Amino acid sequence: MNTNMAAQPDTMAAQLDPPQLKREPHRRLQHGDVFTDHYAWLDAADEQTVTEHHLRENRYAEEQIRHLGVLREQIFDEIAARTQAATSTAPVRRGMWWYFFRYRDGQQYGQHCRRPVAPASGWDPPRIDETPAADEQLLLDENAEAQHHDFFAVGASVVSPDGQVLAYTVDTTGNERFTLRFKNLADGRPYPDEIGDIAPSEPHDLWASVAWSSDSRTIYYVAIDDSGRPCTVRRHRLGHGRQAELVYHESDKRFHVFVRRARSGKYIFIAANSLDTSEIRHGAADDPQARFRTVLRRRPGVAYTLDHAIVGGHDRFVIAHNDDAPNFTVVEAPVGDPEAQRTLIPHRDDVQITVVEAFAGYLAVGSRHHALTQVELIGIDARGEYERPYPVAFDSDLMSATIAENPAWDAPMCRIEATSYVTPSRVYDVAPTRGRGMRVVTEQSVRGGFRRDDYVERREWVAVSDGTRIPVSIIHRRDVSFPAPTLLYGYGAFGCCDDSWFSIPRLSVLDRGMVFVVAHVRGGGDLGKSWHEGGRLMDKKNSFDDFISVARHLIDRGITRPHSMVAFGGSAGGLLVGAAANMAPELFAGILAVVPVVDPLTTLLHPSSYVDTALLGELGDPADDRDIYHYIKSYSPYENIQPAEYPRILAIAALRDTRVAAGLTAKWVAALRYATTGAVPILLKTDMAAGHTGISGRYEQWKQAALEYAWMLDAANCHVAPAIAT
Repeated sequence: MNTNMAAQPDTMAAQLDPPQLKREPHRRLQHGDVFTDHYAWLDAADEQTVTEHHLRENRYAEEQIRHLGVLREQIFDEIAARTQAATSTAPVRRGMWWYFFRYRDGQQYGQHCRRPVAPASGWDPPRIDETPAADEQLLLDENAEAQHHDFFAVGASVVSPDGQVLAYTVDTTGNERFTLRFKNLADGRPYPDEIGDIAPSEPHDLWASVAWSSDSRTIYYVAIDDSGRPCTVRRHRLGHGRQAELVYHESDKRFHVFVRRARSGKYIFIAANSLDTSEIRHGAADDPQARFRTVLRRRPGVAYTLDHAIVGGHDRFVIAHNDDAPNFTVVEAPVGDPEAQRTLIPHRDDVQITVVEAFAGYLAVGSRHHALTQVELIGIDARGEYERPYPVAFDSDLMSATIAENPAWDAPMCRIEATSYVTPSRVYDVAPTRGRGMRVVTEQSVRGGFRRDDYVERREWVAVSDGTRIPVSIIHRRDVSFPAPTLLYGYGAFGCCDDSWFSIPRLSVLDRGMVFVVAHVRGGGDLGKSWHEGGRLMDKKNSFDDFISVARHLIDRGITRPHSMVAFGGSAGGLLVGAAANMAPELFAGILAVVPVVDPLTTLLHPSSYVDTALLGELGDPADDRDIYHYIKSYSPYENIQPAEYPRILAIAALRDTRVAAGLTAKWVAALRYATTGAVPILLKTDMAAGHTGISGRYEQWKQAALEYAWMLDAANCHVAPAIAT
């Protein structure tokens, strides 16, 4: 292994000039303010012009990073060596089948499979080996479905209650407009029914885009409008082509719609959620013509989620809501009178409730404490009385635990997934009563000599100028020497949380002596609702100040130095690092911005997608409010570029991105190149066959990770061999 390969210059790359975008001054007048946008023409450019520019940028970027070729290959090989090529998820029981997802060696995509429950096996899941068992049934092979497509993703994937039909959604373009398909599991043949413009969802989302009725022939699905907003629920009868009945339409553009079938199987739920308000309807799952009734009517600022429970033989709703309880409280109420509530978990100032799920004999409550997720279980005894809640404990201070996929209503143990920055993901079955035990079902396999004890994860709290203490997660090898090259990551928007997670690709930078740091800045939801509110609307600058304060803290503590620190953020996190680049360019050696929101005013003044509407709720409406306009303009990365010595920048865009247009990223890069007084390259790399969520196929994703990490290592002047060879 050539340990200095990443440091070797490439003279050909250094001689190339970057692609040029013509400058044509365009005056934007808003609230009496004039901004001259020299690249506004790109916003309305034809598709061919945009595509040709991104291809030129890609050629330039590849020449500029040609010297990283060997390092990229090394990191890819390390990821492959550490990853078990043939692997499967923990089997989950649904009816008389065990369902699981498997990868086979050499395949880009996975397979959806199941095995029958063996007689007398009860709730002990079968062992899934690399070689399929004789009784294993292949439900869906994503590799076969992905043929002839340069992008492929499965969204929802739900088997009918009778186990005979698979309903699944696919995206073959990256534009997040899914198509609903059906497959007969008895003979493997597809149904002719095929419905387009289905909302995105993950395969195991609790609230999703499709839900079966009890008859296994009627399905509810969520359709999107022209802007991509999930807004309409329709009911489709299998075998009726594309015909569907309108069940619910949400006209308020601030709200998105989701569906789910209660785990008990008794109800179908339809939820309409905005950034801070909820409204849920319920209908009988055993009635193909069910009429839906509202559980709790929407009230501005009141959000809730719920599930159906049977307690002492009576139907109950268990509800987590924030009415006069900012961090949420858990209550139960009769289905016939949801306002007649009894408190199960009172409001707590230091714990935020995130979800409540019901099973035949217990409740599982997801919550967040000190910027970490946890699960609390509440047993329901034979008399129908709720037992005292207890949190499930693990062996790491930075372990995040979440309720895993649990489709079975009568499961005697709760399936929980837990991980940390240095602990591979583990799936547990946990008894719902304190002290009754827990068992590990599966643990993520990490090859190549990985040892958890070789790494350190710790939490620090950084005080910023207004006295707020920001949680900071710091991860590194135990034998690292400080000051060390450092990767500083942040997001800080929409109340989203940066929970601890294990990453095999990240090991390649840790083993080269790089420190990985997460700044849990305001605007996220790491410390509850107030944390989100503290970094949105007219307080959005707190997110940027927090991030910069954390960077300075790392320097002051001797953890790193400015010439060896790289900032990394994606999407709304791109807004974070883009603003930091303008406000404190001297603190960073490099900035990686992936599908970044760097021109928010152009987006918000002319919203065209449902994501733009969500961004209006997060940042405010600059068209209607003069103060909000000037506030956003004061931090917008694109509009605050000025002559300065900017660090190295790699911006990654996606040509099919319907959330952040690739042209906006191209404008930002062009303006940075024009303004910078430095000599380091500012690059744009565009994924030509991907959308906002990135490229598809696990090997292609490993290549992308290798590119990003190789670039960050190089920008941080980290040119050493990995501490552990794989």
